[in-house]
Amino acid sequence: MLVSIIQSCYIPWKGFFDLIGQCDEYVIFDRMQFVKRHWHNRNRIKTANGLEWLTIPVVTKGRFDQAIDEVEIEKPWAEKHWRALELAYRRAPFFETLAPLVQGWYERADKKMLLTDINELFTREIAALLGMRTRIVRDIDYPAEGTKTARLLAIAAAAGADRYLSGPSARAYLDESLLATAGIATEWMSYERYQEYPQLHGQFEHAVSVLDILFNAGPEAPRFVRQKSGP
Repeated sequence: MLVSIIQSCYIPWKGFFDLIGQCDEYVIFDRMQFVKRHWHNRNRIKTANGLEWLTIPVVTKGRFDQAIDEVEIEKPWAEKHWRALELAYRRAPFFETLAPLVQGWYERADKKMLLTDINELFTREIAALLGMRTRIVRDIDYPAEGTKTARLLAIAAAAGADRYLSGPSARAYLDESLLATAGIATEWMSYERYQEYPQLHGQFEHAVSVLDILFNAGPEAPRFVRQKSGP
C-alpha cells in the first residue's frame, strides 16, 4: 500500500500528477499552514508573451496562521483565468476538443468559496482525465496530531500504508527512521527524465501547469506525465 501525503496546489504541474499516479492513495494534506507565494493558489502557463502566473485571489489579511483548508476566495477569478487559458492555448492541437470540459471545471470552481475545494476539484478531474486510478482522500479522513513526520506517520498508518512516497523537498525534515520503526518504508520521488512534447510559444518549459500537456498532447498526455524509463 503506497501512500503520498501532500498539500494541494492549483492546476499543478506534471510532476505532481506523476507522483499521484504512482500511489495507491493520495491524501490531500490541507490542514497545514497556507503559505503566500506558494503553489497553493497559483501556477504558471505558457503564453505568447512568456510565462504567466494564474493566481486565485484569497483572503490573507489578519490570517497569518490559517490552514489551507480555511482559506477563502476573495473575489471572482475563474472567468479571468479561463480567458487567459483560451488566449494562450487556442491554437494548441487539442484545445478545441478539451475546451468545453475544462471550461466546465472553471464554471464549477467559480461557485466554490474555499481554495481547498477548488484545488481538489481540478486535481480529481485532471487525474481522471489522465486515466489515474489512485484513491484521493482528505487528511481530515485520518485525524492526526503532532507536527512534521509524526503527523505524516499517523496519517500513513491510519491509511494502512507500508510504503510512503515523498517529494524531494521533504528531505529537509522527514525522519525516515520514525516511519521505519512503524513498518513504513520511505520512497523518494525525483522529477527527472521527463520527455518534451510539442509545445507552443518558444523554448520548451517543463515547470508549467499540466493543462499545457493536455491542450498540446491530448490523448498522448499520460505518457508525458510519466518519466521516461530506461537509459
